[in-house]
Amino acid sequence: MSHLSQRKEKNCLNCGTMVIGKYCHNCGQQNIEPKESLWQLVSHFFNDITHFDGKFFSTLKDLLFKPGFLSKEYVKGRRASYLNPVRMYIFTSFIFFLIFFSVFHLTDSEMKNKGFIINGKTEQAINSMSPEEFNNFTKVLNGGTPMSREEFSRYKDSLNPLNGVTVFGQKSLYNNRVQYDSALKSGTVNDGWIKRNLTYKSIAINNKYHNQPAKLVTDFLNSLLHHFPQILFISLPLVALLLKLLYIRHKQFYYVAHAIFSLHFYIFVFIAMLLTICISRVEHVLKWDWLGYINGLVVITIIFYLYKAMRNFYQQRRAKTVLKFSIFSLSFLLLIVLLFTFFAFVSIFQI
Repeated sequence: MSHLSQRKEKNCLNCGTMVIGKYCHNCGQQNIEPKESLWQLVSHFFNDITHFDGKFFSTLKDLLFKPGFLSKEYVKGRRASYLNPVRMYIFTSFIFFLIFFSVFHLTDSEMKNKGFIINGKTEQAINSMSPEEFNNFTKVLNGGTPMSREEFSRYKDSLNPLNGVTVFGQKSLYNNRVQYDSALKSGTVNDGWIKRNLTYKSIAINNKYHNQPAKLVTDFLNSLLHHFPQILFISLPLVALLLKLLYIRHKQFYYVAHAIFSLHFYIFVFIAMLLTICISRVEHVLKWDWLGYINGLVVITIIFYLYKAMRNFYQQRRAKTVLKFSIFSLSFLLLIVLLFTFFAFVSIFQI
């Protein structure tokens, strides 16, 4: 409901029809003054997204504490009292990914540090050791014999999980495309279209990230992370299809009903994941390790919530629900793995 004043004139500004009451019976536009302040514009925008008239909070309460209830209400046609599931999905996913990407962003230095902690000592601490400290430290690593700095560098490289990172499982045999094209023309290699393109990309990546495996892994993981919203969005209709196949004998549940159920479940997951992110941040700042157990409980809650939602929405006995819940969970995990694998290849070709 707008807080702007009603117009004294009775002609609709949108379609010109004479208005009886507050709304035009022809197009539905409210007959209010067109001039509004900046605050009213912002308020209208926020209200339009969340229906901040109590509908948002009542819908949120039912979503969190009544698994499957909102989906059941939607199928029954009781929709005016609740926030539209698509609108709520867009709003919650926007908030989730806004916070998610502000928290999760890898840097080269973070990836480098992954491989440089030896016997509890970081690379910086090892480099700052005195000769005597360094000898005593390397004796422990080398069966009682101290190592030189050069020997230790080779030893460190052998332990570094980022050392020798290759693309598509093998190092490219060619330094550039000219060498590879020459081999193709001479008939030395007879690669098909797929193998050729993989080799071209491998050459390009090896040239771009030469001796910088940490940067390669960082760029790849960041690219994959930024595909996370697409993975979830693409999985939604596929998840609905999985549910449709699981309940194919129940004709009253049409495909859109399964899609609505999936939307509500995803919204719950977004909210639960936001909670885990907040808990992790608090744990990191305050060093309260016990908060990790709460995050574990949140994950268990998500699993239990899905079971209860399926039980309440589809109204089947416990044994059948447990069986279909198990099949659905395994299928869902397989689907997510396949999507991540696909976008992993996409990410490689984007870096």
